[in-house]
Amino acid sequence: MCYTGVIKRIIPFALTFALGLFIASFFVPIAFPSSSWRSSRRANRFHEMQRLRLENDDLREKNRLLRSQNDELRRSIGDSDAEFVIPDAAPPVDFEFDAHHPPQPPKKPNQPRHRFGIAQ
Repeated sequence: MCYTGVIKRIIPFALTFALGLFIASFFVPIAFPSSSWRSSRRANRFHEMQRLRLENDDLREKNRLLRSQNDELRRSIGDSDAEFVIPDAAPPVDFEFDAHHPPQPPKKPNQPRHRFGIAQ
């Protein structure tokens, strides 16, 4: 019979597939999703979008408030170019580049010349 080769391949596949579905059914429901699943997913998506919109609005308001505070501080300072004195700051350092130079590094010692791989 020429169907024996086909049967020998289909039966192990079908048994393995059935065993896989049986094991997967312990972890995941295999049934088709119901309409309540779709509506709950739609509701979850709607609530998530609402939450994101509210968060966006809050962030816009906070950004607007911080910008107005920043503009207010700029106006209160004015355009004066006066130096700000920080009481605990270190005193300014005057650099005189021509007055001090670091010492030169020592010269490299002379290497003995090698002749044919032997030191003389």
